[in-house]
Amino acid sequence: MDLRWSSLRVAVVCSNNQNRSMEAHGLLSKRGFNVRSFGTGAHVRLPGPEPGKQNVYDFRTTYDEMFHDLLRKDENFYAQNGILHMLDRNRRIKLRPERFQDCEDEFDLIFTCKELVYDQVVEVLNSREQVTCQPVHVINVDIVDNHREATRGALIICEICQCIQHLSDMENDIDGMLQAFEKKTGKAFLHTVCFY
Repeated sequence: MDLRWSSLRVAVVCSNNQNRSMEAHGLLSKRGFNVRSFGTGAHVRLPGPEPGKQNVYDFRTTYDEMFHDLLRKDENFYAQNGILHMLDRNRRIKLRPERFQDCEDEFDLIFTCKELVYDQVVEVLNSREQVTCQPVHVINVDIVDNHREATRGALIICEICQCIQHLSDMENDIDGMLQAFEKKTGKAFLHTVCFY
């Protein structure tokens, strides 16, 4: 574990704090980063057996409770579509999903996994009274919400974090670094700075 990386406070945010943010949370944590993950939705939504039949949970519901609920509903279906595997991973990382809107902690970097989530995070940060004037860089890495793309997105987020650690002047060099990542990955990143 590289102790330099543990000082950078990182958050990863998606809609439900289930797939994309948790995949990145797990990887960043294994690499020694100080990381937390969140969702921005009003409820946690997981795919159901047919379109329009989602499983909806409160953010206070633990991953273990979701796992056992889906196990009871249809073990084969939720095992085949990977939801049980995902929930099992999640419950090994933390107790339950968390809403970004309910968190008052400060971060150095916040990664979002979808433009709508980026807009929501920026709106939340800009609506709060500035107290410390500590900057936070908000970066959107669009990640399709499936298991394969969540893994790919987590690797990109981790590589960006590692590169940021090596910048001599993060405030002035981050835009150039993100442009290099856009060329490398073929993805466009949104980036802004907010203040606490």
